[in-house]
Amino acid sequence: MQQDFTLYTWSVSLYSGKARSYLIKQGADFQDLSPAHESYEARIRPAIGRWMIPVMETRDGEVIQDGAAIIDWYEANRTPRLSAFPKTPRQLVTAYIMEMFGGEGLLRPAMHYRWNFDADNKDFLLQQFGLFAMPHADPADRHAMALYSSGRMRKAAQAFGVNDATIPAIEAAYVEFLGTLNTHFTQHPYLLGGCPTLGDYGLYASLFAHLGRDPYPARLMKQRAPAVYRWTERMSASGADFPEFIDTKEEVLPQDAIPDTLRDVLRCVAEDYLPEIKAMVEFHNQWLAQNNPADGETVGGLGLARGIGICHFDWRGVGVDTVVMPYRVFMLQRIQDAYDGLSQADRDSVDALLAETGLCDIMTTRCDRRVVRQDNLEVWASRA
Repeated sequence: MQQDFTLYTWSVSLYSGKARSYLIKQGADFQDLSPAHESYEARIRPAIGRWMIPVMETRDGEVIQDGAAIIDWYEANRTPRLSAFPKTPRQLVTAYIMEMFGGEGLLRPAMHYRWNFDADNKDFLLQQFGLFAMPHADPADRHAMALYSSGRMRKAAQAFGVNDATIPAIEAAYVEFLGTLNTHFTQHPYLLGGCPTLGDYGLYASLFAHLGRDPYPARLMKQRAPAVYRWTERMSASGADFPEFIDTKEEVLPQDAIPDTLRDVLRCVAEDYLPEIKAMVEFHNQWLAQNNPADGETVGGLGLARGIGICHFDWRGVGVDTVVMPYRVFMLQRIQDAYDGLSQADRDSVDALLAETGLCDIMTTRCDRRVVRQDNLEVWASRA
């Protein structure tokens, strides 16, 4: 019998985990397929105009690409068992902030710990990449393809600012973040209490496929942050999966509460990701003034490039040069749109939290043009 949804994913894919975890938690009727399946080239790639995962196809043939878009679609078109979106202002904005940080702010440690520990990771990664990409091929052919693919990904790691000069700071920041998050998850099963929200799904992107599944970082997580590792298990379970939290209910914390332990996590976001957000938006605004893309123009042009240049920022005593991707403007807008949609009293409440955690600039750092998604592509919005 045909299932309601088909999700095209790889287990090794960072962004795939976000969408897959969400569908599992909703009890959605879906099947996983590799994009190596013939249906991907026949229907999915023509529909989205590029090779990209995750992609969800509905029983009726509607195609939705991108983890955030998949969650938004499901919330708008189905009745979720557990909504990803908290109903109160501080929790809602916090969930959006953690969504962006998980998928974008943790990319440097995700890429570093995947590609710079060959003694532990290489054989595992080559086997996994080859198997998911070419499941019907001869093992030798899969191995050759995986070697080529890994070479491209190593270059991508460098483009995200992973190099000999930055690695000590990347490792120090990640270990500190793990410790802070571990403290939170010793007291709460999810970020905001007894059920996952958008922030959990965003965090799961990096903290599973790269940092919780690859051999070296998975061992590091188990040793340094066992409660975080336990959370990664919880995020792949269909039920609540927190028997160790005896008195916790499967719901968000009441009264718009942000626990002190989560406030500490937000402080880590301010220290480790806000400098990049500010540099990224400044670069975008300069680039927009110089290039003036047409309304509705596809980001990256005909080549569909995800990056438009390199920006520089200072962080933890080192200079970082990293690729600038307009998709991150789209993710930042989600935070700012949630904030803008609040009443003044609710914005005041959020402002107090942001001031306490050092994140005020996340609301005032804004791109001069919006990035919107149209036909499963990012495009520059109208200036009107």
